[in-house]
Amino acid sequence: MSKGIGKVAYRPLGIVAGIAAGAIAGAIFRQVWKMTGDGDAPSPTDEDRHWGEILAAAALQGAIFAVVRAAVDRGGAVGVRRLTGRWPD
Repeated sequence: MSKGIGKVAYRPLGIVAGIAAGAIAGAIFRQVWKMTGDGDAPSPTDEDRHWGEILAAAALQGAIFAVVRAAVDRGGAVGVRRLTGRWPD
């Protein structure tokens, strides 16, 4: 199988996986933030919240998103390799 087929096979999977990763990461972040006992995560424009709280929430959300996205992308690439015999580039 040519190298291009693996890449083409991964492209639609990557798009769907990215959307799913965002939804999963958002759900995980909301659950983790609830454990802080601070209610809903602060919005950057919430004037009643302090800079530290807003930046901490953003950093946590970014870290969770990056880990989930990497796990989903890696899983998708492994799946394409199993189906096509090639690693998507």
